[in-house]
Amino acid sequence: MPNTFGHLFSITTWGESHGGGVGVVVDGCPPGLPITTEEIQVELDRRRPGQSDISTPRKEADAVAILSGVYQGRTTGTPISMMVHNTDARPGAYAEMAEKFRPSHADFTYQQKFGIRNPEGGGRSSARETIGRVAAGAIAKKILALAGGVEIRAFVTRIHDIEMPAGAAAEFPTLEAVEASAVRCPHAATAAAMIERIKAVRSEGDSVGGVIECRIRGVPAGLGEPVFDRLEADLAKAMLSIPATKAFEVGSGFAGSLLRGSEHNDLFENREGRVRTRTNRSGGVQGGISNGEEILFRTAFKPTATILQPQATVDLQGRETELIGRGRHDPCVVPRAVPIVEAMAALVLVDHWMRQHGQNRCFAF
Repeated sequence: MPNTFGHLFSITTWGESHGGGVGVVVDGCPPGLPITTEEIQVELDRRRPGQSDISTPRKEADAVAILSGVYQGRTTGTPISMMVHNTDARPGAYAEMAEKFRPSHADFTYQQKFGIRNPEGGGRSSARETIGRVAAGAIAKKILALAGGVEIRAFVTRIHDIEMPAGAAAEFPTLEAVEASAVRCPHAATAAAMIERIKAVRSEGDSVGGVIECRIRGVPAGLGEPVFDRLEADLAKAMLSIPATKAFEVGSGFAGSLLRGSEHNDLFENREGRVRTRTNRSGGVQGGISNGEEILFRTAFKPTATILQPQATVDLQGRETELIGRGRHDPCVVPRAVPIVEAMAALVLVDHWMRQHGQNRCFAF
C-alpha cells in the first residue's frame, strides 16, 4: 500500500498533522540491535518545528514513545511501533481552507482522488507525516553505522539564489559544521546570507525553496538491483516522496549532460589494493549498483506552498475566490528537511543491503 516503503526493511507511517499524533511501524528490523529512545529523539529534535527563528513557530516537543519491538534496549525482530503525540495542534486556523483550495498544495488533488480530505494542516499531506520516517531512519542509521561504518551527511547548498561556492564542501562535512547554523549549510558566510534571505521573504509573507546535497561514505560495492530497482532509482523515489520536493540528481546530474564521454567517464585504477575510480561523476552508482565510492545526490525543494499573501483560487463548488494562508508555516522548508533526507537514504540502503545478503550470501553452491 502507498503508506508503506521498503521490501525487507519496511516502514508504514500513519497519522495527520492536527490529529492525535503521528507514528510509524518498522518491520524487518534484525533482532539484537541496541537502540534507545534517546538515540531516536536526537534525530527528531533536528526535524521538529520551533527550533529556530527561521522555522514555523509551532511548538512541539515531538517526544517519541517506543510501543513495541524493543525489549531491554534491544530490538526483538518483531514490528517496532513508535508514536509522537501532537500537542500544539490548532485545527481552527484551517476552517476557510475546508472550502477553498490552497494554490500548489495537495488540497485539490486529495479531493479529486478520495472525494474527502482533512483540511487541518493538510492532514496526511502535511510534512508532519515525516516524523515517522525520521524515527525509522534513526534505526536504519544505527544499523548502517554498526554494520559497516556508513556515514550519511546531508546539508543545504542553496536557498533561493544563494549558493555555496563551488568546492566549498570538497571534504566530507562534519555533523558539527552542518548543525552550526539554523539553515544547516556548512559554509558560514553562505549560511548567514541564506538566513537573512529567509527572514526577508518571511517579512513579506512569502517563501523560498532550495537544494539539499547528501553524501554517503562507507557503502560497499554491490548494493542495488539491475533494471527497475536500481539504487539511484530507489533513492530518487525516496527523495521525491518527501513533501515539497521537485527534482533529484545523482553525481554529475544535469550538468553531466553538457560533457563528452571522454570528459565524463570515471576511469578505474587500482588504489591500495582496491578497484577505485579517479573521479566520481557517477555519484557512487554505476549500472544501478553501488561501486564503493562516495554516494552523492541532490534534491531540490520548492518554496513553501502556503504563503501569507492573497492568492487567486477556487472553492469546492468551482467558484473563483481568494485565499490568504493562515496557520504556522516554515518560510523555507529546506533546513528542517535535512534529517528527513538522511533518514530516507538510510532506509533505502538498509533495505538494499538486506536484499543483497539474502540473494547472494545465504546460499553457497
